[in-house]
Amino acid sequence: MASTRGTKEMAFRQRRTQAPKPISCSSSFSYEDISRDVSDSENDDDVSCLVCGSGDYPADLLLCDKCDKGFHLFCLRPILASVPKGSWFCPTCTNNKKLKSFPLVQTKIVDFFRIQRSQESTQKAIQDIRKKRKRSGLVMAKKKRKLLAFTPSPDPTRRLEQMASLATALTATGTEFSNELTYRPGMAPRSANQPALERGGMQILSKEDSETLNLCKTMMERGEWPPLMVAFDPQEGFTVAADRYIKDLTIITEYVGDVDYLKNREDDDGDSMMTLLSAANPSKSLVICPDKRSNIARFINGINNHTLEGKKKQNLKCVRFNVNGECRVLLIANRDISKGERLYYDYNGDEHEYPTEHFV
Repeated sequence: MASTRGTKEMAFRQRRTQAPKPISCSSSFSYEDISRDVSDSENDDDVSCLVCGSGDYPADLLLCDKCDKGFHLFCLRPILASVPKGSWFCPTCTNNKKLKSFPLVQTKIVDFFRIQRSQESTQKAIQDIRKKRKRSGLVMAKKKRKLLAFTPSPDPTRRLEQMASLATALTATGTEFSNELTYRPGMAPRSANQPALERGGMQILSKEDSETLNLCKTMMERGEWPPLMVAFDPQEGFTVAADRYIKDLTIITEYVGDVDYLKNREDDDGDSMMTLLSAANPSKSLVICPDKRSNIARFINGINNHTLEGKKKQNLKCVRFNVNGECRVLLIANRDISKGERLYYDYNGDEHEYPTEHFV
């Protein structure tokens, strides 16, 4: 069982809580240094982090279940946001296994994402939506800016590479692909997803924007995917970057996963939970848990909203909508995004619960 020196503080037993400020670590540190002989102490008080050498912040010192050496959660690369459930092994004891890429074979990718084997194009549907918006007139356009459907990469081979990059990340994390909210036995039922329960009300997605969202879903079912590439970064873990230019207000993806009551997840160590419904009655609040079923959303990173540089990185916004009587969460471009630019959004809402000061 993964353990920390001393007792686990409540900071890691709550969803998106405040974390301590990280200790500055030497940028020249290599995990190969861990292989050097380090005397193990029988006294818990002598345990220190092999990266920064400090024994401060004992609740954040994670001990390897094989070698018993200590590491601060925020000194690991990529950083761990919370103490993992079950056994945990340090980078040396896991032998730093190389990430295995998903095979770039069309049939395997089609089966992995359950893509419809159809040659029918969605180009006509895109043109129909654009015609409707032109007919709506300039006056309506000024009142409310409309959401845009993503534009897939024109090269089918490139789209396969994009999908393979996501399949690699999902396979590496043991996650099943899903592009919808899922309701599992023993968790919150679909009937609990009621926007009317939202504290202060929830904005309703317009009919036109709902059509755009449905178009995005339809395109993905046919293999016409958003122009996004997933890669593994030594510091940030999995990251997502734009693989072509993306316009402001483009729908990037919906945040999906298993839906559960927040009260059932208060002791959950998952660092990817997303608020779905913040109810006036806390017992009815819902969260999305993407650890078992999810899409590309779980690999999009958050900004460090404690620094100006961190805030400048933000190019997506996370918005909760009432979509046809159900709460849904969308990630939407909040400015034009250049090809090659990594995607980031602010993990925190008004509550500022999530610890982001240790983010890169």
